[in-house]
Amino acid sequence: MPTADGHLARVLADFRAGKVRGLARAITLVERRDPLTRQLFEALGPPAKSPLVIGLTGSPGTGKSTLGDAIVALSRKAGLSVAVLAVDPNSPFTGGAVFGDRIRMQRHALDPGVYIRSMGARGHLGGLSVASREAVRLLAAYGFDLIILETVGVGQSELEVAGIADTTVVVMAPGLGDGVQMIKAGIMEIADIFVVNKADLPGYERTMQEIRSMQNMGPKLAWKPPIVATVAARGEGVAELKQAVERHQAHLAASGEGKERRRRRLEEEAADLVAEWSRVAARKLVQEDPKLRRRLENEQAPYGVAEAILKEQGARLVPGVSSKEKPK
Repeated sequence: MPTADGHLARVLADFRAGKVRGLARAITLVERRDPLTRQLFEALGPPAKSPLVIGLTGSPGTGKSTLGDAIVALSRKAGLSVAVLAVDPNSPFTGGAVFGDRIRMQRHALDPGVYIRSMGARGHLGGLSVASREAVRLLAAYGFDLIILETVGVGQSELEVAGIADTTVVVMAPGLGDGVQMIKAGIMEIADIFVVNKADLPGYERTMQEIRSMQNMGPKLAWKPPIVATVAARGEGVAELKQAVERHQAHLAASGEGKERRRRRLEEEAADLVAEWSRVAARKLVQEDPKLRRRLENEQAPYGVAEAILKEQGARLVPGVSSKEKPK
């Protein structure tokens, strides 16, 4: 029977050799929250380069996948390698993605410079799987020049994409009532660039005007998100979107905001890991420790038990670290 160490060694060998199966298996480890994930990242080390990460978010029906497909096509013409991470609704039975955006990107299926992966949101409120951040890091370590992160598109919970992407693109479309929906959701505040897609439909000028009006009502910012009209199905306006992304990247570099965003991103990821490990370990402790179970039954409240777990069992929360061994 193959050992865990042997499996990790094969994954690392394929990954370092630039084999797609190595990348796919590494992302699968991340998705499954396998304990080998920590060893995987420690072995890989920091990525040699930092790719551009573009987040595509917005309500369903705005054409995010079609826009992503057009961005991939334009980027490949420029000689860039591209990875697409599409976070989809997930199956309640298997946890896997219900629909894959790969279906809508079949023209790139045989292109070795394009990698497309669907991941299930797994019920995560932000529409982004907890594993998505780590998957992005793996794609960066693999050497992609551009990573497109497309989210489920479920409204207010889409705010999390801004915590992962370098440039967040909010996609809207005429005739869907997006103006009111987006304003209520607070997505207006996270946009680095607005895209009004399906600009060949009636009413797209009105949608653009609604966005401008909201911007004028808000505070003056160092970066005012531009509004780009596109018809992604025909590739129209995608070059202008690319230019807007380049201007935003230049702004991040000149202002120092890009470095600050990367720092905040690591802080959030560390906090997410603590929450994830703590939840799994705490649940196991409560289930296995009769004293804790009795205390819960007696007090009929979780606070005392939660405090006891944090004080007495904290070292156990880190996978692979014994209760006598403090994390470094």
